[in-house]
Amino acid sequence: MWMKKQIPNIITLLNLFSGCVAVIFAVIGKLELAALFVVIGIFFDFFDGLAARMLNVQSELGLQLDSLADMVTSGVVPGIVMFQLLNKAVGFDLISENIISSGNGVTVQSYIPFIGLIVILASAYRLAKFNIDTRQTTSFIGVPTPANTLLIVSLPLILTYQSLDWIEVLILNPWFLIGLTILCSYLLNAEIGLFALKFKTWDFGTNKLRYIFIIITLLMIIGLQFVAIPMIILLYVLLSVLFTEKSIA
Repeated sequence: MWMKKQIPNIITLLNLFSGCVAVIFAVIGKLELAALFVVIGIFFDFFDGLAARMLNVQSELGLQLDSLADMVTSGVVPGIVMFQLLNKAVGFDLISENIISSGNGVTVQSYIPFIGLIVILASAYRLAKFNIDTRQTTSFIGVPTPANTLLIVSLPLILTYQSLDWIEVLILNPWFLIGLTILCSYLLNAEIGLFALKFKTWDFGTNKLRYIFIIITLLMIIGLQFVAIPMIILLYVLLSVLFTEKSIA
């Protein structure tokens, strides 16, 4: 019985482990590998709650552990990725040039990459609020941290594997990245009702919106590959606004 209770927690810890690996890769600038381990972590995050419900072993410990794991995988990692993208966008590597220790050549532009860390703060606030918000039992209020993370980590993948001149110019525009940081941070905590992607049953009738969204998502990924990811997150928000009936009043 004890082992049965720990199965969802083990899955959650695998999410945390994946997030820690992703942090290491993000810090050293291996953003594609960071994105890979983020996806692995989100995969585990999707199934820990499902496992807890199927085994009927939901617990307060599991809830808190889930948020702590998400804080790393879907909070710290996207913030570091945004930092690295802004670093590249301004063409001034604050770390590799040892500017911090030497103090030479420091300008306002030098500190622009730190704006990306706002994503971490917004994610922490969103996760803490989620744990005490009784309105978010069957749906979300504000964009979930995993969805926000997928949007951000898709950017280096687009640059590496699908980059066209205009895409690179857009993504590596510091104003675009600053605007995206502010928008993502806002949407994480906005009073917008969004449907949850975690299934309580596999019944089509009660999960119709989820199944339709998943089918469209798969088709978009097949057709557009990594470029589809930001579009899918936008679609998720739009479908939620149009079809989610949950009141947030």
